[in-house]
Amino acid sequence: MSAVIIFWALVASQLMLGAAMACTVYRLIVGPRAQDRILATDALYLNSLLLLITFGIRTGSMIYFEAALIIALLGFVATVALAKFLMRGEVIE
Repeated sequence: MSAVIIFWALVASQLMLGAAMACTVYRLIVGPRAQDRILATDALYLNSLLLLITFGIRTGSMIYFEAALIIALLGFVATVALAKFLMRGEVIE
């Protein structure tokens, strides 16, 4: 019984994460300011990270967790670089 509950919980969470990614892509395209687009990019990488983790739980494969770790590291660095670019106009001083 608990395996069935876990399966359907993972399916529901993947569907909700897909919907959240669609809303984020909308904000990324329509966003009126650059700050909105950077925040949408940050939310998009976070949603994709969570989606990969749910795929890893569902399949039992470790490759999804490693990909999620790489996305987390690169997404954080990209967000910091974009925020610094908006603040000062340059990334490297």
